[in-house]
Amino acid sequence: SLNARYRRAVRARGHFPNDAAALKCLYLVTRSLDPTGRGRARWATRWKPALNAFAIAFEGRIN
Repeated sequence: SLNARYRRAVRARGHFPNDAAALKCLYLVTRSLDPTGRGRARWATRWKPALNAFAIAFEGRIN
């Protein structure tokens, strides 16, 4: 699932120097998702809804 991949990426990284670094990590995880398992980055177009959800959840922290 998406949340499991986010957790795994954040846990592997440990800490982030700022919010932009954390968002970049989540962006790269979102970009690497592929429902077919063939290594395509087709889900990169779905980053905008994820970013909107983060903006709602973390109001004022995302520019």
